[in-house]
Amino acid sequence: MGRLIEEKALDQTFYGHHYDHQQLGLDRYNSLEEKISEFLNNGYADSDATDDYGSDDNESIDALQHDLYWESQEALLQEILERYALVGAKLRQEINGIIEEARETVFCSCKNQKQTQKQSLRSEAGCINCLRERVIHLLCRSGLNATLCVSKWKHTKNHLAGTHEYIKVIASTQGQKKQIPFVIELEFRDQFEIAKACDEYMKLVDKLPECYVGKSEYINPIVGVMCDSAKRSMEEQKLHMGPWRKRSFVQMKWSNSS
Repeated sequence: MGRLIEEKALDQTFYGHHYDHQQLGLDRYNSLEEKISEFLNNGYADSDATDDYGSDDNESIDALQHDLYWESQEALLQEILERYALVGAKLRQEINGIIEEARETVFCSCKNQKQTQKQSLRSEAGCINCLRERVIHLLCRSGLNATLCVSKWKHTKNHLAGTHEYIKVIASTQGQKKQIPFVIELEFRDQFEIAKACDEYMKLVDKLPECYVGKSEYINPIVGVMCDSAKRSMEEQKLHMGPWRKRSFVQMKWSNSS
């Protein structure tokens, strides 16, 4: 079984010095984002001062702003996911097959049964900890260098201390001699699910892969889109957004994964 790597979380920004729009091919969305931002901030700033349109027109403006925001978020997420899917597609297919095999064969060996019940997956595969260990075992048996990684972060004024486990695989893609680290998050989609989210946000969640298997550089852009969208959804639903849903907190779960 792979060795345990313990990593300390570092603060990261949405597009830190390792990641930027141009690397991901998102530069062509700059103009779209600028136009939307200008519209939302300035497009109708003077309308109330010059004309009295009434509540119906104000509601139409709000609806247009709403649609523009969610359409732009969907476009950004779609672009990121398309590029994520292109890199290491063959290796991802192999790893996904191993994950499915692990789900079919894993059994829970946790001693703490109460904790096991709380962490139980929707399937009958057992708890996520045992599934993760089984996946690592099968990956190593297949000749891949798989390790368990643990991100840790301390308590600050903005968020509580915490830990998060995920899998890292060191592999080389076809035609490349350089080895590339792949991050495996078995519950990636679950990280962004919200009980009382708006329909537009749930549509974004449905686009996410259930398991993330790919290069780490696409995680932060996805987290950025999803956390910003979660904040907007909470505001529209008039709900409080917990600190554990903020971008800076979610990013720490896969810190130092590059």
